Amino acid sequence: MQDFNDNPMPSLSDKVLFDLDDQGVATVTLNNAEKHNAFDDEIIKQLLAIFTHIAKRSDIKVMVLASRGKSFSAGADLGWMKRMASYSYDDNLTDANALAAMLKALNFMPQPSIAKIQGAAFGGAVGLASCCDIVIASNKASFCLSEVKLGLIPATISPYVVSAIGLKASRRYFQTAERFFADKAMHLGLVDEVVELDALDDAVKTMTTSLLANGPLAMRQAKQLAFDVAYKDISDTLVADTSERIAAIRVSGEGQEGLSAFFEKRRPSWQQCPNDKRNP
Repeated sequence: MQDFNDNPMPSLSDKVLFDLDDQGVATVTLNNAEKHNAFDDEIIKQLLAIFTHIAKRSDIKVMVLASRGKSFSAGADLGWMKRMASYSYDDNLTDANALAAMLKALNFMPQPSIAKIQGAAFGGAVGLASCCDIVIASNKASFCLSEVKLGLIPATISPYVVSAIGLKASRRYFQTAERFFADKAMHLGLVDEVVELDALDDAVKTMTTSLLANGPLAMRQAKQLAFDVAYKDISDTLVADTSERIAAIRVSGEGQEGLSAFFEKRRPSWQQCPNDKRNP
């Protein structure tokens, strides 16, 4: 079977950019600044392809979702929305399923994901942020679940937004379409860190550096662990499952390497860059 790491990236337009550095940090960038990085069916298709590709790459350790320009994303493109208004129910369902598939791919991507929010994030963009593990926003960032202003609802993004900000806040903001800012978003749990706009790049770099210090397979398993134990009763079955998981990873190659490196006071193998010639 061919190693997916050898496969080329899916073909992308200039509206979605992809970069992979030598440390295994992939950056996916929305590059549609003239339209405030609004997305349409083609961009959604490309994002689904790239998120699926990243998920299968063992050499990608962290993913950063970013955008160019003043806005993170205005959500749905107006031209796309105008087209959708004339679609049949079946056509609209196909469109909605494509967006739902993209969001699911982002949410369950096995690698740690960071959303870098520099400005406005409206509608579906709140869904993108909610699907990422870590959200770092500038103090200029703002958020709005604006769908009801158009007589619509934030349906496909709702599972992820409710998970991020909770039921009570969702009941409010789904209905009011109020705009709220980064400090409020952090209070709600949507944003993890708020920094000055000119410090945003450094804050994201600091976070990626922190993540790269950790065992890549351990991070994947830790992320899946959070999904698997969330909201579960602490039953004998769950207790047994978590015990089996820690026992398995302790005897794994990465677990053994991590423990050995700690006791030998050296860096573990995963902290070596491909071009790093120093001894661990």
